[in-house]
Order: sequence, then structure tokens, then C-alpha cells
Amino acid sequence: MTGILQFMPAEVLPSRDAVLENQGIAPGTVVTKEIDALCRTAIDVLEATAVPVGVMEEISEDDFRGIYDGEGRNEPRTPVADVYMQADHLALFAVTLGKQPEAEIAKRFQSNDFALASMLDAAASAAADRLAGLAEHRYERNLRERGCVTETTGVLRYSPGYCGWDISGQKRLFAFVHPDRIGLILRDSFLMEPLKSVSGLIIAGLRNIHDRPDTYPFCDRCETHGCRKRFRALTK
Repeated sequence: MTGILQFMPAEVLPSRDAVLENQGIAPGTVVTKEIDALCRTAIDVLEATAVPVGVMEEISEDDFRGIYDGEGRNEPRTPVADVYMQADHLALFAVTLGKQPEAEIAKRFQSNDFALASMLDAAASAAADRLAGLAEHRYERNLRERGCVTETTGVLRYSPGYCGWDISGQKRLFAFVHPDRIGLILRDSFLMEPLKSVSGLIIAGLRNIHDRPDTYPFCDRCETHGCRKRFRALTK
């Protein structure tokens, strides 16, 4: 599977709980009517401004090895390094919500509408994560259509900047998938522009290869342990 991925804005809209969680409010928490209204307004603004799009390129294990090594700044052991050599299929991807959500956030801050600006920022972050999940599912569906998926297959994404894969890995990833095709560029800091974007590697293989315990040295510094949550979702 290669090329540009198109999505509808409605597909990437985050749930109310996902937006509030990005604001530090636990799912299920009863909030005021004002906060609830802000959250719903932020989601409406996001639907009106987001232009979700992505790019994906399948890659061989040998080619990915050179990309993963990047600038030589990775941790000595990482989940990506332990998993990708056991994979059946690999694909690099980059997705973005486009420039307008970021511009809307800036405009709200500049007009001193800090509450809505903050909520919109939380909504856009949740939407970008949802968009990355959609790209993951899109690749899984493609593999299934090609007869490459079985009941024991697990498909998960991993991103530079997390789990010991240094953010400088973005440089070679971008050189391979050319996200400039969708208006996504890489800053000197290795952050993406537009900011509400996600890039990474999708690994498809036996489900249990993704089952990595929280015992890497950097796991103690992780606040979310999101990789474990995403693996548990595979088993449901």
C-alpha cells in the first residue's frame, strides 16, 4: 500500500471524553455546563477547519533498518527494534489535520479567548491521534484485502519521539515517504509543521510480538504507558 490517504473531517472528530482527557479531566467526570459547551464548540470548529490527509509507503525490513538508525540517538534497546525484525509487513506513514486548525488555535489565543483556544488545542491533539489510528486501520484493511492478515495478526503503530525511538528519526522517515506531498514539512527541531500531525511506522505481524513489558529503562519516565493500552486493545 502506497500513496496519499484521504479522510473526511467527520472521521477524525474525537470523542468528548478524549478531548477532556487531554485537559486532564478523567473520562466519566461530571463537568460544568460551561466546560461541556466549550468542548462541543471546539469539536464543531475542528470539523469545520480540519483537512485530514496522509501518506503511506510500505518498506522492507532492510530499508527500515537504515531509517531506524537515523542520527544514532536511539536508546540501546527499544520496542521498535525488538519488534520490527519479527514483522511480516511494515509501512511508514505521516498524517496531518492541515494548517487551519492550528491557525484557529492561534487566532483564539490572540483574541484572548484562552478557554476555547485551550479546548480546541486539546481537541486537535485528540483528532490527530485518531487520524493516526485511522491510517493504521486503513493499512490493516489493505493487508486483509490482500490475504495477508489472519486471526493471530496484530497491527500497531510506533512513532519517533516515543519509547526510545529518538525524534531525530523523523529526518529519514520524511526522506522516504515525502510528506511534503500533503503539505507536511519537518522543522530543524524535528517537529512537524503543521503541528497537529503524526508520523511513524506501522508493524504487522503475530499479535504477541507487540507484547512488550514496561521494563525498558525509559518506561519509568512515561506518564501514559499508551503502548500497553494499544496492545490491550488488540486482544479485545
